[in-house]
Amino acid sequence: MTAMGKPDVARTPEPDEAPGSAVGPKPDEAPGPAVGPDPVVVEPGRGVQPGRGGRAGLDKRPDQVAAMFDQVARRYDITNAVLSAGMDRGWRKATARELRLAEGQRVLDLAAGTATSSRAFAAAGTEVLACDFSVGMLRAGQARLARRPPVAGSVRLVAGDGLRLPFPDAAFDRVTISFGLRNVADVPACLAELRRVTRPGGRLVVCEFSQPTWGPMRRVYLEYLMRALPAVARAVSSSADSYVYLAESIRAWPAQPDLAGLLTAAGWTNVGWRNLTGGIVALHHGDR
Repeated sequence: MTAMGKPDVARTPEPDEAPGSAVGPKPDEAPGPAVGPDPVVVEPGRGVQPGRGGRAGLDKRPDQVAAMFDQVARRYDITNAVLSAGMDRGWRKATARELRLAEGQRVLDLAAGTATSSRAFAAAGTEVLACDFSVGMLRAGQARLARRPPVAGSVRLVAGDGLRLPFPDAAFDRVTISFGLRNVADVPACLAELRRVTRPGGRLVVCEFSQPTWGPMRRVYLEYLMRALPAVARAVSSSADSYVYLAESIRAWPAQPDLAGLLTAAGWTNVGWRNLTGGIVALHHGDR
């Protein structure tokens, strides 16, 4: 937890360190100090690899995906707002409701990016750890949170890989990933890692692009993805080529029942989903 809700960026552990040893306070430890608005170097550590830039492919190499998000970090939030016609705000609110947050809970926001969602989750009085393997996104998030700290709760920024989370078992009451599960190289492994760090009785919510349920809308949406989205991204994004990957990855993503099956196979119970915006986005949930 950080004082006055200001963001902190922590490095991930080196390979010879125990998981969780360098990432935020443990449940019985005092919170770390707050960090001001100046940039903080986040050291690539356990599972975090520096990338070489360029557009990622559907093989989703971690270094390429991280580098791609580093490139788009500067204008990421405004690009998302434009490409979604402002609907991203409603999707964030729906995710927060689905998490069933309560004051004092510890929340892991994986693939948190610039921590826009993390700030919304903290409003319930929770302690949020915003984890991402793009250091560029975390730096942009730190600057954003310094300008607009959470109105309640706290947000701490942590560099980490979703396939090797740098947290101990059963560390969180709630875990969530928004528009990030699609970018990991091994979805079942990520879902299993999220379950590992969730306390018994905890809850997972996955907010992700999905498949519109109405046929005509699905055809129009796919046409938008492959034609209009890259064109709009060229006008507003700092790396328009990255949004070609976005369109390709959405088209290749499994439908709602298939993703629910992956959650069940990873050990989550009471799995279900709710469609948003006609199925353009789906909220999947499961209990630990």
